[in-house]
Amino acid sequence: MIWDRKYETLSREELQRLQLTRLKEQVARVYEKVPYYRQRMAEAGVRPEDIRSLGDLTRLPFTTKEDLRQNYPFGLFAVPLNRIIRIHASSGTTGKPTVVGYTKKDLRTWAGLIARIVAMAGVRRGDIAQVCFSYGLFTGGFGLHYGLEHAGVTVVPAAAGNTERHIRLMRDFGTTVIVGTPSYALYMAEVARSLGVDPRQDLRVRRGLFGAEPWSEGMRAEIEAAWGLKAFDNYGLSEVIGPGVAGECEEKSGLHINEDHFLVEVIDPETGRPLPPGERGELVFTTLTKEAFPVIRYRTRDISRLMFEPCPCGRTTIRMERVTGRSDDMLIIRGVNVFPSQIEEVITSTPGLAPHYLIIVDKKGYLDEIEVQVELSPEGFSDRYEDLASLEEQLRNRLQATLSLTPRVKLVEFGSLERTTGKARRVIDRRKEAAK
Repeated sequence: MIWDRKYETLSREELQRLQLTRLKEQVARVYEKVPYYRQRMAEAGVRPEDIRSLGDLTRLPFTTKEDLRQNYPFGLFAVPLNRIIRIHASSGTTGKPTVVGYTKKDLRTWAGLIARIVAMAGVRRGDIAQVCFSYGLFTGGFGLHYGLEHAGVTVVPAAAGNTERHIRLMRDFGTTVIVGTPSYALYMAEVARSLGVDPRQDLRVRRGLFGAEPWSEGMRAEIEAAWGLKAFDNYGLSEVIGPGVAGECEEKSGLHINEDHFLVEVIDPETGRPLPPGERGELVFTTLTKEAFPVIRYRTRDISRLMFEPCPCGRTTIRMERVTGRSDDMLIIRGVNVFPSQIEEVITSTPGLAPHYLIIVDKKGYLDEIEVQVELSPEGFSDRYEDLASLEEQLRNRLQATLSLTPRVKLVEFGSLERTTGKARRVIDRRKEAAK
């Protein structure tokens, strides 16, 4: 089912006309209502009337997370506070949180966009969806909750934590859809088995909607095998709207971007220059319909590429490749660019290993060193390996071939690495401490 067939199947010409109309209106609004954007546009020598084509978007300045923090808390709002009916914010673990607001219309738009990605994943009226995201200032919980309700789905707002209760509710309520982070989905499957519950046989879960952290195809395979469900990726970020920016359809070949609401670019993360179609780089989004908190050319730091080929599902919107990592998560080890997702892909495709790992980066003298700690699978390792040393050696060789550097590998007992109900912590970088 296509939730909003009119807008999800527009021709490219119709869509671009709509985007240009909405872009002009949005640029004029932020110029008039947000002093910060008016100042930045003046510095760039551009006025709203200069935006005559979609190509003129590149004349506008970028917006970054630091810009949001400098205007904390409400400096980038485009409506007065008496029109704001919801406020969300990031965790602020690396500084001031980024604060976003929503009008009543924004919340209706948000729910409709979530309904689109829910329908893409084959979730229907009559499904029972258990939300395993935390509820609060984080956008994921409330965003998916209200969007699922808008789609006519029964919602169980179980929130994150108390994993044993999650399993009990799934069994008692007949949950058919789980919503959360992919790493927590794997942990819930572990807990279920420890309780004597086989997720594949004893529960009715048939779909999983996962987001909030990058995850590999190998991780998807692990989740689908553990639960007997179909796992779908969805993408969003609070600065743009929250979840609902893009989602996977049944083809699982890229995430359809809701282009009638978001204008997307791909740029070189180092130079900021737009990249040719199909090249991989940093995603940049401009909101076209947000009232309370519009953003112009917001740099996400997420690395992806755009896919323009027609999708068999019938939707005509551009798709984005699943995010492989963030430019600010990229590790530079001895001059080599390393993404945690590359390491995860190797681990999840190596028999005998569990998809739980930790990357530790340190400096010994003048050289960077990287250690990858990986859990053995709960069944132990495959009979193909005579001992742990041979498994370590194979993993080290595969990582070396992928990364072009040789990490230390440490195999650890299943369950020994930290589990979390939210985003998994994959990297510990000790180099700054070593430099002090």
